[in-house]
Amino acid sequence: MNDEPLPVVRAAELDDGDAKAAWLIDKLWARAGVGILGGAPKCCKSWLALDIALSVASETPALDAFDVEDPGAVLVYMAEDAAAVVKKRLLGLCAHRGLALEHVPLHVITAPALRLDRERDQARLRDAARRCAPRLLLLDPFVRLHRIDENDAGEVAALLGYLRELQRELDLGVLVVHHARKNGSAAQPGQSLRGSGDLHAWGDSNLYVRRAKDALALSIEHRAAPAPEPLSLALVDGDHPHLAVVDADANDDAGDDLDARVLAVVRAARAPLARGQLRDALHVRNERLGNALARLAAAGDVVRDGDRWAVPVPTPEQGAGTER
Repeated sequence: MNDEPLPVVRAAELDDGDAKAAWLIDKLWARAGVGILGGAPKCCKSWLALDIALSVASETPALDAFDVEDPGAVLVYMAEDAAAVVKKRLLGLCAHRGLALEHVPLHVITAPALRLDRERDQARLRDAARRCAPRLLLLDPFVRLHRIDENDAGEVAALLGYLRELQRELDLGVLVVHHARKNGSAAQPGQSLRGSGDLHAWGDSNLYVRRAKDALALSIEHRAAPAPEPLSLALVDGDHPHLAVVDADANDDAGDDLDARVLAVVRAARAPLARGQLRDALHVRNERLGNALARLAAAGDVVRDGDRWAVPVPTPEQGAGTER
């Protein structure tokens, strides 16, 4: 019998957490938060998960729209994708962002199987997390992490309880990719997740991706913060495939000519500007700014310089043509 008394403090003496950021990724994922990235099969869940992982590890905006507030190393386990596939996707995402993968502290667990309903594998994962000291642990997908009955609330709660203990012990975020029912039509996206309702209730931050006509709809929810408006995403094909926010309200951006405003600020700057500097100068939502930068970059009006934005330097031929 454990006779140690429960720790109790006055409410005024509780740690207020002021010294730490509230977000791992601004408005997208809580700092040291656990949660689910859910969606039906073939909804680009793994693409989004890797985008988030790379963002945290490289301190570059997730989806080119959400700033990273608490960057650091990331530990990833992709149970359904071959190592070569994972690396190819990460190389493409890095190329899109102007990054070198070898300089990014992103670590991949290469074990062929990981059973988190077993104490042995729980200990192995805890040891790996201690060694890598990640800000985020990504596990994709939930169904490959166990052999429990996902509809058994007690079994699911035990596994999620282990992940919550890991989060609290090591002060890291935990993102678990999980499948939704193919024909899920619940009013709340989280209620469409396969298995026990504990999966939905567990999350501090949850993301849900679903097909919406020709695009992907991303819904975001948080335990302790208001949910942003849903976003439209698309998988951009080409040399460097990546997920991008689709401008779902072109008239809103066109109404105040946001692209022209962004371009004017970038042109007037004496040095490349970071996303935060642009947002402060323009007083615009981060998502809208990301859309405008994506359009301007596609048109060749601005270029990315690391994590900053500038106007292209004209070639001698372009300069001569301009003078004429």
